Amino acid sequence: MPRYRLTVEYDGSAYNGFQVQAGQPTVQGAIETALTAFCGETVRLFAAGRTDTGVHATGQVIGFDLEKAWPARTVMNALNAHLVEEAVSVLDCAEADPEWHARFSATGRRYLYRIMNRPGPPALDAGRVWHMKKPLDADAMHAAAQALVGLHDFTTFRDVNCQSASPVKTLDVAAVERVGDEVRLTFAARSFLHRQVRSMTGSLVEVGLGRWSAADLKAALDARDRSACGPVAPSDGLYLTGVEY
Repeated sequence: MPRYRLTVEYDGSAYNGFQVQAGQPTVQGAIETALTAFCGETVRLFAAGRTDTGVHATGQVIGFDLEKAWPARTVMNALNAHLVEEAVSVLDCAEADPEWHARFSATGRRYLYRIMNRPGPPALDAGRVWHMKKPLDADAMHAAAQALVGLHDFTTFRDVNCQSASPVKTLDVAAVERVGDEVRLTFAARSFLHRQVRSMTGSLVEVGLGRWSAADLKAALDARDRSACGPVAPSDGLYLTGVEY
């Protein structure tokens, strides 16, 4: 059975997350429905990450097997034709090695969080950014974020429903920069805990607002206690931007 690898983008606003759920609109459900419409097969796909409700992606990676071999370009074009009424687009399609797996073969994942930091609310990016009226100190946020880089027990920034076997993860990148009216946070790691990025972002915003110091953020990390986490950032501004293999 030929295996295919897709790179897709989607606006998660209208979906109850990526993973298929009975009776709920999901990204996985939309793509699997498109696959069936294209080739007549019932396909269960696997993805590099299961994004939450309202979370977006510009570089999600998906894999699946088909009984019949089709040219990769045909698969991509057919899926996009059947996804025309969905907020999902296939950016690339290629045949993959049968041993390759979108989730288990991944060696790194990268997320972007966008904060619109200005008095006026977003008109064009509504639902795609977190709007913050009060000024944020992006430099202070970046400096504080460096305490998160490295191997740590991230229990403080782990959702209570997280199913990961261990709270210990290695964060490779935690960067914050201001680009015009936006404050952008970038995080990279082999893997993340459930809602880890949104939890870290919310706590870093406390630093940006001057409510927390860098020492406060480090103390929250060291506490290994979920109650020490700052407010969790909303899903609107979060994007899965890339997966490495």
